[in-house]
Amino acid sequence: MTSVDLTIALPEILLAIYAMAALLFGVWFGKDRSTGLLIWVTAAVFILLAALIALGTVETRPAFGGLMVDDAFARFARVAILLSGAAVLLMGQDYMQRQNLMPFEYPVLIALATVGMMVMVSAGDLITLYMGLELQSLALYVLAAIRRDSLRSTEAGLKYFMLGALASGLLLYGASLVYGYAGTTRFDGIASTIQDGQLSVGVLMGLAFLLAGLAFKVSAVPFHMWTPDVYEGAPTPVTAFFSTAPKVAAMALLARLLHDGFGGAPGDWTQILAFLAVASMFVGAIGAISQRNIKRLMAYSSISHMGFALVGLAAGTAAGVQATLLYLAIYVTMNIGVFAFILSMRREGRVVTQIDDLHMLSKTQPTAALALLILMFSLAGVPPLVGFWAKFSVLTAAVGSGLVWLAVAGVIASVIGAFYYLRIVYYMYFGEEGQPLDTDISTIQRGLLIASAAAMLLGVINLFGVDGAAAVAAQALVR
Repeated sequence: MTSVDLTIALPEILLAIYAMAALLFGVWFGKDRSTGLLIWVTAAVFILLAALIALGTVETRPAFGGLMVDDAFARFARVAILLSGAAVLLMGQDYMQRQNLMPFEYPVLIALATVGMMVMVSAGDLITLYMGLELQSLALYVLAAIRRDSLRSTEAGLKYFMLGALASGLLLYGASLVYGYAGTTRFDGIASTIQDGQLSVGVLMGLAFLLAGLAFKVSAVPFHMWTPDVYEGAPTPVTAFFSTAPKVAAMALLARLLHDGFGGAPGDWTQILAFLAVASMFVGAIGAISQRNIKRLMAYSSISHMGFALVGLAAGTAAGVQATLLYLAIYVTMNIGVFAFILSMRREGRVVTQIDDLHMLSKTQPTAALALLILMFSLAGVPPLVGFWAKFSVLTAAVGSGLVWLAVAGVIASVIGAFYYLRIVYYMYFGEEGQPLDTDISTIQRGLLIASAAAMLLGVINLFGVDGAAAVAAQALVR
């Protein structure tokens, strides 16, 4: 270990030290006095670390003998993870206070999960991959069940833990097969064993198990069964976190594994990703149609959108990776806005989550209704909003790789999925009048809702440099 290694891993080290210090601070001062302060400080630490990473070197540098890699791809993913985590922490504070749910462990667990995600996207070895993934997963299991007096939250945590343990077992078994047949756990070492663009049978079987384990983490069909129940049962700020940062981390890890470790044999994994993409797009789109709970609806929406992100990876090219990174950045921005509104949904102080509660929202909260309309149109992929260009980019990458049938399937799934987004818009503007929602939205929730909607409009003119950063990141990964 050298000073260069420590410099490369400095953001992860600093965040881990902060998480441990925050844990001690919370234990010493107690939950009532420390949680609000810890949430603000944790969000500030996330933002500062994101700035540190974004302003760092542009070189590709291995660390710890290749166990970690610092490149433009890892930096893009880490910045997205940190910023989305900060946004979720800040917009969920009002909800947690109103629900009398302010354990000091909440921001600490999010910080520890974020450390795991940052390690995941920088992994250059199967062991590092697994360590980062498990650090993230263990923290998320606890977060799902953090409301201990709620049967639904406890059930969500238990389901997530049981199915997550199964997925981790599949991933670890796949890693052991790859090590047994390739003789190494390092991605560059695995890549060197590929002969004439073909994997040996043993390595191919290991890759299949690795993909199955990671498909669970991104809620890809047929490993999606945990998503609706966990999204519904977990506290809404935790659900918002599940739908943003971990999705970026898992998808970036999948891209890292495939291109760094198995990039020499794309023919052995592109068809698997194409199947996962098609199944996810259609199951998510069709499953959401019957949902009346907005959190379950967003769960199926997440499944469908991860299918679209997988379309870009299935292309197996730098353009495909760029499209996936751009898609993830836009998807996270849209989800932050939507969940900022969901967190504010109350009637007479009581939390409500049914889409029927949105009837004629435009009369009582015209600004919030307009912002939510823009976000729903963008999620549906209605042109010319930024969400349309996100889908257009991944479908174009698929066509460029000869996967025209996959792009056609994506268009059909997008049309199906538009129904449930437009139904929410219909309720807000043309539904039956009923008892209105409370109008006292917190400043942060309102600000993030409006900012997210504005980004979907202004991004049509200029994507704020995200597309250029995604291109640089993709070129660093696919060499």
